[in-house]
Amino acid sequence: MEANPCEPRYYEMLEQLQVLDFALVELNLYLNTHLEDLKAIEQFNQLTQERTRLANQFQELYGPLQNFGRAYSKCPWEWNQTPWPWQV
Repeated sequence: MEANPCEPRYYEMLEQLQVLDFALVELNLYLNTHLEDLKAIEQFNQLTQERTRLANQFQELYGPLQNFGRAYSKCPWEWNQTPWPWQV
């Protein structure tokens, strides 16, 4: 049974990915000027692992998040199936 992109979990997972992306961007900007802040680096690495795990789980259920080699596709090719993550 294939997951439905209209189910609540789809939107919950997308929102959680957005939260992680926001935190990672902010940490990245902070670390550009605080190169030796070990706690921030550890937090960045932990959130990166969490985001990777969640993105992989999302893509297994609902299809690719990004194109150009940043996400796998099942057969048949999934990029023609909507809604795409940026459309919701």
